[in-house]
Amino acid sequence: MKPRLSLVVLTAVTVILLLAAGLRFHRLGEQSFWNDEGNSYVQATRSFTDIAANAARDIHPPGYYWLLAVWRGIAGETEFALRALSVFASVVSVAFVYAIGKRLFGTVAGLAAALFTALNTFNIYYAQEARMYAPLALWSAGAMWALVGLLFAKNQPSVGEGLRPSPTPPSSSGSAHGRSPTKLFWPVGATQSGRPISYWIIALALFNAAGLYTQYAFPFVMLAEGVLAVLWLLAEAVQPGDRGDNLRGAGRLLVYYAGANLLALLLYLPWLPTALHQVTSWPNTGEPTNPAEALATILRWLAFGITDNPGALAVAVYFFLLFGLLTNTPPQKRGWWRLLLPVLWTALPVALFLALGMFRPANLKLLLPAQLGFALWLGRGAWVLWHLKPEARTSDKTGQMAVYREQLAAVLPRLAAGAGVLALAVNLWSGVPALYEDSAYQRDDYRGIVTAITAELRPGDAIILDAPNQEEVFRYYYRGDAPVYTLPPGLGGDDAETRRLVGDIINQYDRVFVVFWGEAERDPNRVVETTLDSQTYEAGQDGWYGAVRLARYVMPAAMPDTTPVNAHFGESITLVSVALSAETVQPGDVLQIELRWVTDTPLDQRFKVFLQLLDSGGVLAAQRDSEPGGGSQPTTDWTPGAMVTDNHGLLIPRDLPAGDYTLIIGLYDSDDPAARLPVGDGDYVVLGTIRVSST
Repeated sequence: MKPRLSLVVLTAVTVILLLAAGLRFHRLGEQSFWNDEGNSYVQATRSFTDIAANAARDIHPPGYYWLLAVWRGIAGETEFALRALSVFASVVSVAFVYAIGKRLFGTVAGLAAALFTALNTFNIYYAQEARMYAPLALWSAGAMWALVGLLFAKNQPSVGEGLRPSPTPPSSSGSAHGRSPTKLFWPVGATQSGRPISYWIIALALFNAAGLYTQYAFPFVMLAEGVLAVLWLLAEAVQPGDRGDNLRGAGRLLVYYAGANLLALLLYLPWLPTALHQVTSWPNTGEPTNPAEALATILRWLAFGITDNPGALAVAVYFFLLFGLLTNTPPQKRGWWRLLLPVLWTALPVALFLALGMFRPANLKLLLPAQLGFALWLGRGAWVLWHLKPEARTSDKTGQMAVYREQLAAVLPRLAAGAGVLALAVNLWSGVPALYEDSAYQRDDYRGIVTAITAELRPGDAIILDAPNQEEVFRYYYRGDAPVYTLPPGLGGDDAETRRLVGDIINQYDRVFVVFWGEAERDPNRVVETTLDSQTYEAGQDGWYGAVRLARYVMPAAMPDTTPVNAHFGESITLVSVALSAETVQPGDVLQIELRWVTDTPLDQRFKVFLQLLDSGGVLAAQRDSEPGGGSQPTTDWTPGAMVTDNHGLLIPRDLPAGDYTLIIGLYDSDDPAARLPVGDGDYVVLGTIRVSST
């Protein structure tokens, strides 16, 4: 019977690991690299020395990049290949969670925890990213596994135990137990698992060192390890029995644990000064938030993932968490300590994260190790419920029916545990499709940006990346010859220098494509955008590729004299005049339109300008919608009586048939496109006829 059970367990573990791998490899290379993944790629192309030098200027240590550089040499540098390293790290994390759960509690706990980890979209999302967060979780899981192995190792050798025994029998002058008074204090004796204590010491040291070299948040995990080790040592010291033996046993464990951490720190010592400088000087990126709301968000991500939809199953999670706090293990088996491991593994990193003011959605990835602890906590709750045995209340007078009732009462906890695990797994599974299909969970599409730019590039075009730290990911995809400028220059963002450089670009090129990302941080005064808006013509509609915006600008052509319009929009706004760069254009050209506005009263409402090109049947052929000045001159900023010059570029579609088209203009509420301002008897003004020529 036991071999059959072992086969069932082995099959279940295999299925969970295959499920984890399948979900993480699914459509792995389909999405574009986003900004930070581009940085990972560039780092992986450098030498180990250059990686360290560049990491010293960043907020991430070099360990992941070193590992990725080796991986790149083996697997290649496609999106799939580079992300696969994180996939393997995540799948091995699932295996570690099972191993820890089984060792501490039992098979049910290990399987449930592994399943909750495998299906959690928080875990899956970062397993599909070429960044250090899945390895961060792996080293955390490995360290906890090694800590458990070290502390639970049986037959731990005393001082000198495990050395080759002397052929000389012990004398009365020796120790009370017949050991030589001259001993080495290095644990080489084998444990009941067949592994020497030194195995666990070295494993713990290597996992901790790897974690420290991977992410500066790893000390959160080490603090949880330290608290758990101290609690174990205190319990060891007060165990029933000989006090001297207890203290010696606690002392040995203290030396073993301290030795493991000392070895980890020695391995990390070359990077320690840089790490201290980085974590003490780097600005805090957290956002002010209500602690209760922040904690609720964190718990949802830990339990249900980033595509969370807890619904009624939130009750099941709290139910498992509550049972996970119950102890059903004899004191001599350290039941209370086993109980605390998943709780502290979860709670301490979360508490430090919140206490240090680090909360914002982009920073939650630092809590991936806590997700593993949370899954183990849930798994322990399922295990406690599974093994719950209601107190028997039999009586000779109750008969067979009472026996049936007692048997039913004994099986009900297992049914409840199984139903709870299944329901939570189904809920987690239901959130997985959104991870691949919902645009809210798609990464910024630099591949799409480069494709769009490449399709439109002409001689005389240039590209601006605002801000500069997009260059790595952009050049991963871009292989063209058009010059690429990264602005603003330097970290400080010198506004005057930026304005001068943009002016030089305007004077040198016919058109420029601008990729805007993170400009609020690197170009807070929007010098790049406002300079282009005031001196050039933005063409077509802005293209959004996730959180990245692609804009196109054409340099000013020689404009003919302006044509008076004097059209009154609503009660206060007047379109004074218009100038068009041409009346005949070709497909792919940009029609430049210079508008001059005036208002006679202050405006408290923002309006957008729409420019439309209509064919002979009144069907829309081309359109541009924008606030005046590309958004830099909103109507709420207009000064009564002051002339506002407003430049627009209307992109003529490449496939637009030749013919005559009507150009119209109007204004609408920026919050409601259907709320157009009246002008005369209608809601638009005809600016003229534009001929599209095929030659």
